[in-house]
Amino acid sequence: MKFIELTGRVLADIVKDDELNAKDLAALGIGDDTVVRINQHGDIEVRRPEQWDVIGGLLGDFESRVKKRSGLEWV
Repeated sequence: MKFIELTGRVLADIVKDDELNAKDLAALGIGDDTVVRINQHGDIEVRRPEQWDVIGGLLGDFESRVKKRSGLEWV
């Protein structure tokens, strides 16, 4: 599966209120410098010390939001 990897700060800019909010991200242990990735299905995963954890997903036209804000392509 392909992903776009980004930081928690960028993720906070991408998510909409009906997906996750700042309190949700903080409760999940995601800070500005946390490494996260989004797959082509919109699943959000956070890097933990020994694994990736799925924490939620993006809805709607997330692909354009992710690509525009991150400046990256799926790899």
